[in-house]
Amino acid sequence: MNDIRDKHALAWFCVRTHSKREHIAAAWLERQTGLEMYLPRVRFRRPLRRGPVWFTEGLFPNYLFARFELAKWAQQIDCAPGVHGIVRFGEHCPTVPNEVIESMRATVGHGQVHVINESLEPGEPVKIAGGVFHGLEAVVARVMPGRQRVAVLLDFLGRQTKAELARGAVTRIEDERWRVLRQSEPG
Repeated sequence: MNDIRDKHALAWFCVRTHSKREHIAAAWLERQTGLEMYLPRVRFRRPLRRGPVWFTEGLFPNYLFARFELAKWAQQIDCAPGVHGIVRFGEHCPTVPNEVIESMRATVGHGQVHVINESLEPGEPVKIAGGVFHGLEAVVARVMPGRQRVAVLLDFLGRQTKAELARGAVTRIEDERWRVLRQSEPG
């Protein structure tokens, strides 16, 4: 984040929101103030006991980005529904560089939800969702796209076992948000 010397300069700021209310705060602020908002959102599958379920969440839970003049809009933004306040360090409100926002927009998109790529590669660690192996971690041995199946190696009862599962029964172990952020790193 950058330092802003001129409180009347138009800049990007990070706004903290109430839990799971990012989209509500962004919509209200955009509608009521006309300010430019950026709320990168991702859609991904998470393993649950009943099987993998699709979730849509903010790339940065409890945060959104807004472009405004600090002196003119700070009080109105701090008091907006769903907002905890502008991110501050004491009296200082750091700015987010334009390049960072543009880089995220290039990767995640602007205004739409970015769907996480579901393709798996051999050697990739996964977690099994649902069924008798629910919660166990495994390694992809082979992907069979025509049959929508995946062969995995897992440690079961003290030995390595190969199992063939429906593609939908496994999810990546790595947090989906980190993969998106790595893709959007500038330069």
